[in-house]
Amino acid sequence: MTLTAEPSVTDGDLFDRHRVIDVDTHLTEPPDTWTRSFPVSLHDKVPHIERIEGRDTWMCAGERIGSPGYYSMAGFDGIMPASIPETFDDIAPAMYDPHARLEFLDREGIDAQVLYPNVGGFGNGYFLRLGDRELVAQCVRAYNDFLTEWTSADPARLVAITALPFWDLDLALAEIDRCLALGHRAINFCNQPQDYGMPPLAHSHWDPIWARAQEAGIPVNFHVGGGSMGTMFNDDAGMGWMTNFAKVSSLIFLDNMRCIADLIFGGVCHRFPDLKFVSVESGVGWVPGAMETFDWQWRNGGIRLEHPEYDLLPSEYYRRQIFGCFWFEEQVALDAIAKFPDNILFETDYPHPTCQHPGPQTHAQRPRDYADRVLGQLSDEVADKVLWSNAAALYGIV
Repeated sequence: MTLTAEPSVTDGDLFDRHRVIDVDTHLTEPPDTWTRSFPVSLHDKVPHIERIEGRDTWMCAGERIGSPGYYSMAGFDGIMPASIPETFDDIAPAMYDPHARLEFLDREGIDAQVLYPNVGGFGNGYFLRLGDRELVAQCVRAYNDFLTEWTSADPARLVAITALPFWDLDLALAEIDRCLALGHRAINFCNQPQDYGMPPLAHSHWDPIWARAQEAGIPVNFHVGGGSMGTMFNDDAGMGWMTNFAKVSSLIFLDNMRCIADLIFGGVCHRFPDLKFVSVESGVGWVPGAMETFDWQWRNGGIRLEHPEYDLLPSEYYRRQIFGCFWFEEQVALDAIAKFPDNILFETDYPHPTCQHPGPQTHAQRPRDYADRVLGQLSDEVADKVLWSNAAALYGIV
C-alpha cells in the first residue's frame, strides 16, 4: 500500500479559464472529533478511535462503526480492500486537516469544496443507534461544532453543511438556526426518513423544515446513501463482498430518484417554490429519463384531478428548484447538461474510493483532466455554469 506523491498542476484548459466549485467532498473526521466535546467518562459511549489488529477503527459503545481508511483512499495503489489505509499515519493530511486541504485545492485548481460527513452517516441517521436521545443530540451538535472550526481555516472555500437531527423536529429547527449563525450554508437531510420510522419526505410533517430553509435562502441537500442501507450489503447471493459493494453503490442512485419523486409528486416543490434541493453524489445521467417518465405519468395519471393546484410539470419543477451532481459520467452527463444546463453541478467525491483524484487507481484521473476531456466541448457559458456559477448561486459563494 503506497500513497503516491500528488503531481504539480500542469497546463489545463477548463480549470484555467473557469473557477471551480467541487460540490461533494468528504472530510475524514480526526480521532478527537467527538471525544474533545465530552468528558472522559463518556468517551467510550461516543465515536472514538481504537487500534484493533493494527487498524484504526471507529468504536462507539462497544460497537465497531467503521474504519477511516475505507473512505480515505484517494491516491492509494490498488483497489479495495487490499489498498485500504490502516491507520491515520497512512491517510493523507488533506483528508483530515483543513490547511492541508486548502493546499490540495490550490494544487488542483479548485476554488471551493462543499463538505459532507462519514462517521455519522450521509444522512446523519447513524447517531440514532446510540439510543440515548440526549447523547444523540450532543453528538450531532459536536460534529457541527467541529465542522465550524474545521472550515474556519477559510470559510469562503470550505463550505459547511449542517448535519441535521431530522428525527426531532424542534431540535432540527434549533440546529438550523444555530449553525446558520455559525456560517453554515446548507443543511444535509435524510433522503429516506421512513427508514427510521419517520414520515416520508412528501408528508406535511416536514413543512417546518422546508419553510425555515426557504426563509433562510439555503438549499436542502440529500446525499446518496442518506437513508438506512438496511440489508443491501448482505451478500446472500454469494457474489462476493466487493462485487456486492459495487452493485449497491450503483443502485443507491435510485434512492435519490425516489427522493426527488417524493418532493415533486408530493407537492413539496409546489408548496415551497423558492426552496432549492440538491441530489448529491447520485449522478445525473438518469435525470432526463426520469423527468420524461415523470412528465408522461403526470399527464396520463389523473394528477390534475387530484391536485389541480399543481401548476407545473415534474420537469418544470425540477428545472426551477432541483440540482444534480456528477463526477464520472461522460455522454450521459453531457445529455443531462444539454437538457438542464442550469441544474447540473460538478463534484469529485474526494477522498472516497471511486473519487476523481490524481493517483494510480485504475479508474482515477485528475478532475481537471476529466473536465477537459468530457466537458471541453461545452461552450464557455455552459461550462462556467456547471463548474462554477450554478453552485456559487446555490451556496452563496463569491
